[in-house]
Amino acid sequence: MAKQKIESALLKGWPEIAKFLGQPVAVVQRWAKQSKLPVSRQGRFVVANPTDLNEWLARESGGGPVHVVNESTDLAGDLRRALADVRQSSKGEGKRTSQSRTTRSEHRP
Repeated sequence: MAKQKIESALLKGWPEIAKFLGQPVAVVQRWAKQSKLPVSRQGRFVVANPTDLNEWLARESGGGPVHVVNESTDLAGDLRRALADVRQSSKGEGKRTSQSRTTRSEHRP
């Protein structure tokens, strides 16, 4: 039974993989050839694990977090969290900017 769950979680065929990644089939096939997209053969089908694809995307994007959207994704919640992160990081930058201005003005003759 566990094997069935694992197999059902796999994306089966280029169209499913492309839909998951939000790209045309030709682009995904090119990525598979050029960038070592984590796909494998299962009989006559190409299959991919969504978790492996997300990890590959994170590596390819320079290590930043990557989130692939699907039907069950809460976009409003994701947007709120992202905006809160931006606000938080902006507050930290504001403090650094005012400190660096003070430092510069102290060194002027």
